[in-house]
Amino acid sequence: MGKHARPTGTRAVALSGGTGAVRARPLPIRSTVLLRRPVDIWHKPALSAVVALGIPEFTLLALGRLDLVLYTSAGAMCALYAHGLPYAARARTLAWVVLGMVASLGAALTAASLTTSVPLLVLLASLVAAVHKMVCDATRVGPPGNLIFTFISASAFFVPQRIGQVPFHLSLALGAGALAWLVCMAPALVRPHGPERIATARALEAAAALLRTGPAPDAPSAGPDRVRHATAAAVNAAWQTLFQVPGRTDRSGLERLLVRAESALAAQAADEAEAGRCTAWARDLRRGRALPAVALTDAQAGELAGVAAERAGRARGAGDGTAVGAEPRRPAPGRPRGVRAVLHRLAPGSPLLPIGARVAAGCALAGWGSMAVGVGHPYWAVVTAASIYQANTTLSWQRAVQRTLGNLLGLLLFTALLPVIHTGHPAMILLALTFQFCAEASITRNYWLGSVWVTPMALLLTEFGSHLPARTLVTDRWTDTVVGAAVGLACCVLVTNRRAADRVEAALDHVTAAEAAALRLLDDAGGPDAKEPRPEEVPGDGVRETGWARDRLAASLVELREAVEVSAGEWWQRAAPEERVALAEQRGHRTLARLVRRLSAPAA
Repeated sequence: MGKHARPTGTRAVALSGGTGAVRARPLPIRSTVLLRRPVDIWHKPALSAVVALGIPEFTLLALGRLDLVLYTSAGAMCALYAHGLPYAARARTLAWVVLGMVASLGAALTAASLTTSVPLLVLLASLVAAVHKMVCDATRVGPPGNLIFTFISASAFFVPQRIGQVPFHLSLALGAGALAWLVCMAPALVRPHGPERIATARALEAAAALLRTGPAPDAPSAGPDRVRHATAAAVNAAWQTLFQVPGRTDRSGLERLLVRAESALAAQAADEAEAGRCTAWARDLRRGRALPAVALTDAQAGELAGVAAERAGRARGAGDGTAVGAEPRRPAPGRPRGVRAVLHRLAPGSPLLPIGARVAAGCALAGWGSMAVGVGHPYWAVVTAASIYQANTTLSWQRAVQRTLGNLLGLLLFTALLPVIHTGHPAMILLALTFQFCAEASITRNYWLGSVWVTPMALLLTEFGSHLPARTLVTDRWTDTVVGAAVGLACCVLVTNRRAADRVEAALDHVTAAEAAALRLLDDAGGPDAKEPRPEEVPGDGVRETGWARDRLAASLVELREAVEVSAGEWWQRAAPEERVALAEQRGHRTLARLVRRLSAPAA
């Protein structure tokens, strides 16, 4: 990854001399609108959301109460979350998502019932949006992140409300959320191990790609570092997924496959045969076929025994309130877990705090700016501003362009379908469900393409509760979009995340410490230049310690690359120590390959 330490496709312009130069980076255009391959499980959130939304909407249609669609939609939209998690972890995560959605909706409805001051409501909606952004990033809840929470709550801030209605409306959201929970958990009846099989398949596919590229980083001609990083990240993610599966579940077959995928990090030459096996195993996993019999070396089998012993020990010590399997594969001793880990990520000095300040300032200014140009309920400007804030300025710029383009095309689509929309409520419901499905089918290819479908769906949800003239509705949404994107992006540029460079320094320290610990372990086996020990020569404790060292080093390298990419896209930022990053990644991958090789040496 060393050659990727400098951001590709951009050239940093230094504004002052010295090693601590502050750089302004050009903002990309072409890559902003390019289409990517869709995510492999896009159909799961798409179908779940359609079912979770459709049942309450048709029920309200039968009761003649479509004015309540906003409240049931709040709970139904929770069906978009946690589809990559094993079902035990998904159940917990979805429960927290539903409770968070109901709490946000309750705050919005209470504020709407107590005041009619639009400027004050904009301010409150902006503060809630900032909380959504920071908490979703701290919990790493995954896509769609904070966007759905902010869309629902910002809309609710501007819905006429009486305080006595709030409990009933919250009960509707909670009931729809319970339905969404059931919909998302229903596939467990058919494929109870589907999520962990997909995660393992992704790791095998990444390993196959690496095995086709070339040798390990300590060989004369190293293969592409980006492929190596992708493989390490996929393997690490798969191990974390497996360790969220309850301990009573037999996952030894998946673990054996994952150990074979991990051995690709130590390959010293391209291996087309092994790559073909990994590809075939991944295909079998995705198709639900029986797990293949996978041969392991003695050291690899010893590693799995150590993993099983560690899992049993954690299960016995789970009385501290930490859910079993909720942590990464081998967490460092003393590392905060559960709620404490989330609070730690939000503590003073956290890089999430500047992002929260951006969201609060940008949403408030966008809402007030939209009011200034004549929009009476500027919640869409708040949502637009909140949606563009990403990990850094470059990504936020891309999201602003994508949001504006997608909303414009979505408004044109909505206008073209007005004759169909005016035929009645059944047509509106069917169109809304169609838009929801198309949004999930296309948003992973590019955000602007998904926004084309999200925009008319959001307008339809508003139409159920009120009947504004179509021209006014389209004009207000277009004004809100432009103002929200422009003001939000301006705040993103002005309120910079100067802690992004500090995060790179901290990540470098973590890699250095993890590499030093790994080298001490390897040197104890016979010195830095000693030949790797045979599997039968590695004691059981040594296998476990080697596995710990490998996991910590791999996680540190993933953290470093993420920190560098965030810092690389931040405007007005100190130049990253590119040479130190490149050297740390090269040495780290070399050491990681030695650790993996020690665990996967050929059996006698």
